[in-house]
Amino acid sequence: MATLEQLRFVVEGGGEVSALLFRPAKARLLLVLAHGAGAGMSHPFMDNLAGELAGVGVATFRYQFPYMEGRRRAPDAPAVLTATVAAAVRAAAEAAPGLPLLAGGKSMGGRMTSQAAAQRPLDGVQGLVFFGFPLHPPNRRERNERTTSRRLQCRCCSYRERGIRSPISSCCGPCVRSWARGRRCTLLKRRIIRFTC
Repeated sequence: MATLEQLRFVVEGGGEVSALLFRPAKARLLLVLAHGAGAGMSHPFMDNLAGELAGVGVATFRYQFPYMEGRRRAPDAPAVLTATVAAAVRAAAEAAPGLPLLAGGKSMGGRMTSQAAAQRPLDGVQGLVFFGFPLHPPNRRERNERTTSRRLQCRCCSYRERGIRSPISSCCGPCVRSWARGRRCTLLKRRIIRFTC
């Protein structure tokens, strides 16, 4: 039986934010999961994703960025967003000690996770997982991709749930594995669970 726990943690320069720890009975991993720019941690996409991951033994620690917690429309400054990622990783490790950690997110949340990991290693995180996003904002592919991919000393997996034909749906070449809509997600079972991303 899976359990859902509501938590809060403090972000340096951003105040206190909410989090949800969804843990299946036989969890093998914990994914620290950031939401996208336009919808928070309880959006149906995030709820469904947490449920699907729980089905393959992956617990999720979803959290709000400060702007979403404060019900503001515009995202926080990148420094606050990356500080939130780092604080969430620490809070997740405290909430579920003993579970191996992965970090990632949907769209902007994934991008901020990659930038946080590029700035300094995220304590205890063994891999990064990205859902429906590129490693760059629109029209800034070259600069952001080059900077982030040089700094990240890991390989990343990308699940493209939306925007396959969008100009922002591309990513950084050979490190990306994509899963097209309508296929079973063997990526999660083969690559992430075995830490070969």
